[in-house]
Order: sequence, then structure tokens, then C-alpha cells
Amino acid sequence: VMAASKPVEAPGGGGTAGLSRWQLALVLGAPVLLGAGAIYLWGRRAARRGKGASERKTPEGRASPGPGGEGGSGQPDGPGHEEMSPLGRAQAAKNKGNKYFKAGKYELAIQCYTEAIRLCPPEKNLDLSTFYQNRAAAYEQLQKWTEVAQDCTKAVELNPKYVKALFRRAKAHEKLDNKKECLEDVTAVCILEAFQNQQSMLLADKVLKLLGKEKAKEKYKNREPLMPSPQFIKSYFSSFTDDIISQPLLKGEKSDEDKDKEGEASEVKENSGYLRAKQYMEEENYDKIISESTKEIEAKGKYMAEALLLRATFYLLIGNASAAKPDLDQVISMEDANVKLRANALIKRGSMYMQQQQPVLSTQDFNMAADIDPQNADVYHHRGQLKILLDQIEEAVEDFDECIRLRPNSALAQAQKCFALYRQAYTGSNALTVQAAMKGFEDVIKKFPKCAEGYALYAQALTDQQQFGKADEMYDKCIDLEPDNATTYVHKGLLQLQWKQDLDKGLELISKAIEIDNKCDFAYETMGTIEVQRGNLDKAIEMFNKAINLAKSEMEMAHLYSLCDAAYAQTEVAKKYGLKPPTL
Repeated sequence: VMAASKPVEAPGGGGTAGLSRWQLALVLGAPVLLGAGAIYLWGRRAARRGKGASERKTPEGRASPGPGGEGGSGQPDGPGHEEMSPLGRAQAAKNKGNKYFKAGKYELAIQCYTEAIRLCPPEKNLDLSTFYQNRAAAYEQLQKWTEVAQDCTKAVELNPKYVKALFRRAKAHEKLDNKKECLEDVTAVCILEAFQNQQSMLLADKVLKLLGKEKAKEKYKNREPLMPSPQFIKSYFSSFTDDIISQPLLKGEKSDEDKDKEGEASEVKENSGYLRAKQYMEEENYDKIISESTKEIEAKGKYMAEALLLRATFYLLIGNASAAKPDLDQVISMEDANVKLRANALIKRGSMYMQQQQPVLSTQDFNMAADIDPQNADVYHHRGQLKILLDQIEEAVEDFDECIRLRPNSALAQAQKCFALYRQAYTGSNALTVQAAMKGFEDVIKKFPKCAEGYALYAQALTDQQQFGKADEMYDKCIDLEPDNATTYVHKGLLQLQWKQDLDKGLELISKAIEIDNKCDFAYETMGTIEVQRGNLDKAIEMFNKAINLAKSEMEMAHLYSLCDAAYAQTEVAKKYGLKPPTL
């Protein structure tokens, strides 16, 4: 996958139903499969069917109609006014308020609703809650948000599962910038409406994203840089083939020394921070690479361009994009540097921009890389993945084709081209092209039986097609080829949930992923999602927090905070209202 993002995962562009991942944490009452880079919700249809009820601007008519609908249509000044019960008089005042409301006379409506509240017998909870909710609706029209929230609170105290009052209070909290309170209310609404109303889901999504961004910005700024696991680093570098800095020590790097002057050669090595850094790379002693590269840069040594690119790459790997950028900028502007170094720096900066959600800058960098080094297969391979993320499938396929033309043995590009064609066919619901794409996967795994990514991507497509048994076999092949790839265990674990609803087996496989790589944020995130679905919200929050501490970008961290906040809001709603979504 693109540089500076999870390399072991397949590309993909957002959930096929256009839903956000927080809904996993708010539970759609169905298990989920987190695709690589994309999310597939098994319960998509429920959400897609969402009623999208248009917002009701009018106040409520009758409250729960009692026998004969007391006072439901009575006019306050009509005959028999004297004999009316207290509730009847309150209903009449409310009806008068409703007329003023519909006429846009909100101050007068408020006076009538206040009168209804005063007249209503205190034991008539449901009627009283309606009057408060109606007065809140009038205050809302006057943008008096504090009064809206106060009246909705009264309405909810009298009728704890009053969806309309909860949603109106959520919107008032949003205006008052009380994000946490807004989230709690809208979470309760989502659960009460069984995730069927588009409006409440959109508000939940909006406030979760804002909370996530806010928290991630603060946390990411002050985070301790964290070196990923050796598996992750090796997998990252394996996505490049035209990358000088990740090649083993080359003869070219010792070209100044004659073969018979070995002593001098080791002396050069001693004095070259870059060559020492390369030695540490081979020894998997990754923590020393930034400091050794810095020595080369400060000495303005022979390998300064290489050292800048190597240092930038490790800054990206530890999640420090702001430190990586000036190094990448400098390499890109070095007109006399090796073009392969400049193209590689452009790929990495372009991928960094994509992670920062700046697709225009990202596209510019990839296009410039293709201009300066048109024979560099890596450019097309990584740009192809960018195009998938941007949902430009045809252009992605063209890039993969160019990569394959330049490097016919690139199993990775062939597998990803298949995946791109499959996504195109699947989203277009074209059964014939889906079949052709599935056949394409068969051809790739036959031609490249040692390419784990081919099996992994095929497994995702098979899962989509509900061919679970065969998908499971594909994940087993991946594990045989790459037994230390934690991500495959996570995908296989999720498959057990979808296929057999086997939570224990699923969790066992994801625990195995953590055993292999205890820095696998994807495993903790997935475990958190499963714990939400089991109703173990405290455990879920613990898992999301572990993932947050391992997040490789601010964007990823913001997304994880959204999941965590969604789970936390559910625990609060469960405490307050005894409301829980369905669990597995």
C-alpha cells in the first residue's frame, strides 16, 4: 500500500455503503468486516434503508391520546371552557400555542406553552413532557439554545425515551459547542431509532469526527515518536523496488576504494553516517538510523541526498510528518541528485499528502515523479493505489498496467490491478465483470504462488461474495507464506465472525496477531470493535486507547478517538437510560 500508510493492507476507498467507521462502535446490530483500508458493513442494508425522515419543524399535537383525546381539539375560549379538567385547559393552551407556532409567532407560542405547563397536573408526565418539548421547539426557532436544552432536559426527565426531545437537545448542545453532551444524546437517539434515521446518524458522525480531530490534534502534537515493529518496516520497504536507500549496501557505495585497500574502505564507513545507517538497516537496528543519517547531513557528506531521504523515511515511519517534509522537499529540489532518489522522495511526499487528506498536492507529486523518472515502476504502483483511494479506478488500472509493463514480474501490481477491477465490478453490481475479476485473481495466484498479497486480496473479494470457506483457505496460504504478518490473522479472525459468528475463534486469531506484533494498531482497533459488539464497552475503550497510542498519523488517531468516544457515549447512555444496542 501507499508509502506512509499501512503497507500490508490492501487498498480500498471507504465503505461501500458510504458509512463511517464510528458506526461499528455504535453497532449496527450485525457483525462487521474491516476491509483493508476500506470497511465493509454486513448490516449495510439497514443503514442504507435509513428513513432520512425530514426534520419536523412543527410542535407536537396531542400527547399520548387518552380516551376521547381530552382537549385534543378543544378551543380555549369555546363553550364548556369552565367545566374543562385542568389537563383539558392545559391541552387547550397548548393547541393555541401550536397555532401561533405555525403562524411563526414564536414569542406568543412560548407564552401559551408556559401556560400549558402551569395548568398541567404534575402527575401527567407524558403530557407535561410534550408541553416542554413544544416550548423547546419555539425557543429553537428563536435560536435560544440554552432554553432549548433546559426545556428538553425537563421533557426527558418526565419521559426518558423521548426521541424528539433528545434529538432537539443534541442539536442545541451542538450549537452551544457541548460536544460530549451532544454525542450522548444523539447516541441515545440512534439506539432508540435502531440506526434507521439518516439525520441523527449524520449528526453523530459529525460530532464524533469533530471530537476525534480535536483530541488527536492535541495528543499527536505531544506524542512520543514510536518506531513500528520490524515486520511493519520490512513490509513498508518491500513496496518499493526502485528505492536506492532500502537496497542492501551496494558496490557503488564503495566505488572510491580499490579492492586491495580494505582498511581504507572501513575507514570511509566509519566516517560516513549514511553507510553506518545502512549497516544498522541490515541489522534491523532501526532506532539508530535517524541519528546516523543526521551526522551525514551535518557533515554535508558524499551521501547527503541519500541520508536526507533515509532520515525522512524514518521520520514518516515514526509518524513525524512535519520533520520528514523539509528533508523530502530538499531532496526533490536537488536537481543534480540521482533521479531515483528524487522520484522516491516525491512518492513518499505524495503519500504523506494523501494521509493528510490533501489529494491535489498528492496527485501533483505523483505526476511530477512520473515526469522526471518515467521508467520507475514504483511511481505507477503507488499512484495506482492513490487512484483507488480517490475512486478513479480506470486510471488506477492504467497505472498498474504501466507498472506491469515495466516490471512484468511484479506480482503485487498484478494482484492490485485485479482488486481494482473487482471493486469496480462490485460497486457497479455487474455480475459478469465480477466473475471475470474473480477469474483474474485465480490467474494471479497461479502465476505468482509466492505472493501473499494476491491471496489476501482474493480473500477479501471472496468474503464480499460470501464464499467464506474459500476465503479462509486463501488466508491460510498467506499465513504459510508470511507467518509473521499480523494483519492476516486479524482478517482471518474477522472472517470467523462473519462466516460462523464464532467470536471466540475470532478473538483468538486477533490475540495471535498481537502476540506476533504487539504494535499492530489494526489488531487493537478490531478487538475494540468486537468488544463493542459483545457489549463489553470498558474492554473496548481499553483496546481503542491502545490503538490510539500506536496510531501512525493524526488522521488515523482522530478516527480511533471517534471509535473510542462512540463506545464511551454508549456506556453513559446505558447508565443513564438503560439503553443498549443489540449485541452479538
